[in-house]
Amino acid sequence: MKISARNQITGRVASIQPGAVNGSVKVDIGNGVVITANITEEAIADLSLAEGDEVTVLIKASDVLIGK
Repeated sequence: MKISARNQITGRVASIQPGAVNGSVKVDIGNGVVITANITEEAIADLSLAEGDEVTVLIKASDVLIGK
């Protein structure tokens, strides 16, 4: 499958925190860096996500903000 998002980062699911509608999925991308994605519980089930799974984080945004 080809995807237009250019920011693709491979990592492993570190944890999944379920919620009423959305769950929080933490992905360890190495070097102590963890990316958190909030996705629907339906998406978590459809992808059969589990801790330890190798996944790709896709970042597609029209705005990227930096703060200091």
